[in-house]
Amino acid sequence: MACPPCPPSPLARVRLEDVAPHDGAAAPGYARAVGALAASLARRGAAVLELPAADAAVLRCALESARAFFRGRHAAYLYRAGRTLEDGELSPACMADAFRCLGKAARAALCAIARHLRLRTDVFNQLLDDTPLPDNEVSSSELLVAYSHEQLQSGHTLMGCPSRSSMPQVDRGFVTLVASDYPGIEVCDPNGHWYLADGVSGPNNLLLLTGRALSHVTAGLCPISQYRVTNENRASLTFRLVPHANAILDCSPILAAGHCIRQVYQPIPASQFMDDSYAEEHAVSSHLEEPSESQGNFVSDPSLRSVLSDPLSGAFLEDAMVLQCGHSFGGVMLKKVIEMARCTICNGEVDPSSLFPNLALRAVATVVKMEDDRRLFHNAALRKRRKDVIEHTDVPKRTGSRKDNGELALDAESPVAFKGVQYPFVVGERVLIMGNKRTPEKFIGKEAVITSQCLNGWYLVKALDSGESTRLQYRSLKKVPELQLQTQARLQPLAFLGGRQ
Repeated sequence: MACPPCPPSPLARVRLEDVAPHDGAAAPGYARAVGALAASLARRGAAVLELPAADAAVLRCALESARAFFRGRHAAYLYRAGRTLEDGELSPACMADAFRCLGKAARAALCAIARHLRLRTDVFNQLLDDTPLPDNEVSSSELLVAYSHEQLQSGHTLMGCPSRSSMPQVDRGFVTLVASDYPGIEVCDPNGHWYLADGVSGPNNLLLLTGRALSHVTAGLCPISQYRVTNENRASLTFRLVPHANAILDCSPILAAGHCIRQVYQPIPASQFMDDSYAEEHAVSSHLEEPSESQGNFVSDPSLRSVLSDPLSGAFLEDAMVLQCGHSFGGVMLKKVIEMARCTICNGEVDPSSLFPNLALRAVATVVKMEDDRRLFHNAALRKRRKDVIEHTDVPKRTGSRKDNGELALDAESPVAFKGVQYPFVVGERVLIMGNKRTPEKFIGKEAVITSQCLNGWYLVKALDSGESTRLQYRSLKKVPELQLQTQARLQPLAFLGGRQ
């Protein structure tokens, strides 16, 4: 297959050995390689990893196996470590070895990104699958093996799989690695310019892209890579490093490292985050044809949560309504259907007076939502218990400050004694904002009231004088003394009478 010459890639090329984590002091070239990798991701939206000869030989074998496996048959195969093959199901050769090589490279790249953000290199390991995988467990990360030729006609677009529409794509995981035998992927840089990212393609060169999950846990410090496939006549291996379903994606390590984060980055279960991203991707893209029956397990079905969620807002359909045509909508999409007076699925006319509740769909959506909430709080409580156990075993000799009556103090003045206390305040309680170095000056020293309790010891408080709200951790708050509350209660009637005079 002849391929026209391609311009050289403008991306930084970093050797995998230079960014791989290792014991002892950092090697001389480690800091330079980490800086070059991070700079390329920030300025160009991608980077290139050079593999050692042994790993490149494994990927070369996997690409050749893909060509032999798919010629005249299927177009793509999704491999997950730990999944047993069904009766009669075949798999390309070398998939297990290729999965290990690409997984090692993806984790090394993730460690390098963490080091650049002044975090521990292993800070994201708790969000990933255990290595090696426990028995009878299937990996969350996946390897998509694809091969396309001129006779192939596929009506379904897969992330990382050749697409005739060449629509821009983003991945939902942490990082994505792509190995191919011919160039064919364009990446959009932060200025909106598209460029050929894999101009020098081969099994020893991996194109590194970043996904939505990494952007969320880094509070947007690591941008999301946007790419598109322009060459269909190629074999490719696309590895996605994905968080396991029970992980909680939050920005607490970023906050602890001193970075400022926006309140939009709230803790969220990985399963819910992945489903929300799936719904968002399909809301902005055009409707695609249903996959043919011959594709079988090669095309994944939509998750239950995506079916029970509003495609525009991602909220559960707890307000689902049925139209005359039989289709159900809720949330933002329902408002849009009523405004258009047309069903977005069958294009039938919509009479707002004929809508009636879909009680069955509402009940199912409510049950699934409750299960998601239960999983979220269960994982948060589990992490808190583990943290408390570690603290009690590491510092058994620490004693907290006590008041005169023997009660333990529950304010920010004794942070050492109460490091494990997460929720010393209740909703509706009045507190004094002590603040920290990141708290705006206008809030420090002001009295406020607790309006909401968040995860990990965070509260949403409302200042009494200005009415403004802010989000603070319990260490930045202090209980208002009882004497001060009683004095204010006595002064309020006097102030009121003085105003009347």
